[in-house]
Amino acid sequence: MSKKVAVLLAPGFEEAEAVMVIDVLHRMKLKVETLSCQDMLELRSYHNIRMFADALLERNMDILFDAIVIPGGPQGTANLAANPLVVEFIRRHDAAQKLICPLCSAAARVLGGNNLLKGRRYVCSGDLWQDVTDGVYVDQKVVEDGNLISGKGLGVAFDFAFTIASRLTGDNADANFQVEHIDYDYWRAPA
Repeated sequence: MSKKVAVLLAPGFEEAEAVMVIDVLHRMKLKVETLSCQDMLELRSYHNIRMFADALLERNMDILFDAIVIPGGPQGTANLAANPLVVEFIRRHDAAQKLICPLCSAAARVLGGNNLLKGRRYVCSGDLWQDVTDGVYVDQKVVEDGNLISGKGLGVAFDFAFTIASRLTGDNADANFQVEHIDYDYWRAPA
């Protein structure tokens, strides 16, 4: 049975980060469900692109996914961080040792802003790490610490996505095939 991944979307989410990660996870045969963290499926992205989520977060609170992906975007992560349903959803998945995967500003704003890093190592965009008190900032492209996988920003979205996919599937051969198929030169799974 395929592993399930929830991608949390709020108004102002960074659309390129979300779509790139979703694309890679689909290529790796993972079941991806985009969840709107507001009361309607239609959302406007960071660059005001109209997109639709698959379902509402509030109707999926009882489902346990294998991973949660949290794209960045200044307004998107501010909206996610202020949403108590999002915080509870992440907290419950973290307690169940499911993968928590913030990208760009999401680690600092959503997790750090709600004391959900719990002393783990992470990376985020820019200097947002300076306001975080419950995690250990590491200046790398992608940082793994237990069930937390964080990515620095849009420029590492492929590395971030392939790291998540490799952890969920354990299929390094297919991951490397997909890397070659999209002509991506940087990420390679261990043989």
